[in-house]
Amino acid sequence: MIKKSIFTVFTLVVLASCVSPKVYKDLEAKYADLKKENKKLSTDNEVLLSAKTAAENELKQLHTAYDEAVAQRDKLQGDYNAAKSNLDNLKASYDALEKNSTAAIAANSQKNRELLAQLEAKEQALASENARLEKLKKELEDRSNRVAELEQVIASKDAAMTELKNAISRALTDFEGKGLTVEQREGKVYVSMENKLLFSSGSWTVGAEGKKAVKQLGNVLGDNPDIAVLIEGHTDNAPYAGNAQLSGNWDLSTKRATSIVNILRENNNIHPENLTAAGRGEFAPIASNETNEGKAKNRRIEVVLTPKLDELSKLLSE
Repeated sequence: MIKKSIFTVFTLVVLASCVSPKVYKDLEAKYADLKKENKKLSTDNEVLLSAKTAAENELKQLHTAYDEAVAQRDKLQGDYNAAKSNLDNLKASYDALEKNSTAAIAANSQKNRELLAQLEAKEQALASENARLEKLKKELEDRSNRVAELEQVIASKDAAMTELKNAISRALTDFEGKGLTVEQREGKVYVSMENKLLFSSGSWTVGAEGKKAVKQLGNVLGDNPDIAVLIEGHTDNAPYAGNAQLSGNWDLSTKRATSIVNILRENNNIHPENLTAAGRGEFAPIASNETNEGKAKNRRIEVVLTPKLDELSKLLSE
């Protein structure tokens, strides 16, 4: 994080030396907004996944409480039935003894009153337990409905991202085998383009073939305005020895990511606020830098497409 901050400050200093203060402040504000939006999306995604897990755990607890309440209700019902049966027997005995003994009648009357009091207490306990059971049942239904809604929205987002992946794959068919891959992981779509398709060595100017691929990708993104687009530049670990204007691989990767953003911004259907450019330098390799093939894979642009999570946030806040 310290290195990243130092790099950011250095980059801003370099930019400040090349542009006017007003332009520099505008660029600085845009950079801060993009960084804030990227952090917000990552945080929102983590919070929503955590909330879904918490909701599922709470649903399990409600199921357990509901089952315990049913068992308690059944026990109370059994006690009530036994007490009622005992009362009926005593009433029958009372009727028989009434003809023979005043003392026996008095004793049975007292027992009757006691049993009636017990029966009333059991009835009250049973009514209270039934009320609690109904409340738990309602909470269980509400929680189940909420989890179902969350799952439905997440499934809808996943389906939309799958369709987006397929649309991108169809649009970029001409570039298969040229260092371009399209994958879907963890609810996001990743478009990876090796630098051999986009840039000359040490350059951040996109070539004709690469520009064609980026524009075709932009056509698909223009049809999906609710998708957040993160463009990451990556390099191998070979020290940068090109243009003296750049401080190193990190600077180069950032300029390459910005070059892709600039091409996408030519498409008026893509909202600029959805675009974020980031340089990762050599610090996120996908292959070993010990071989030329591995270094070629590491020199790449990754476009990370993330769905907006506003609908999920609204459900969780209700």
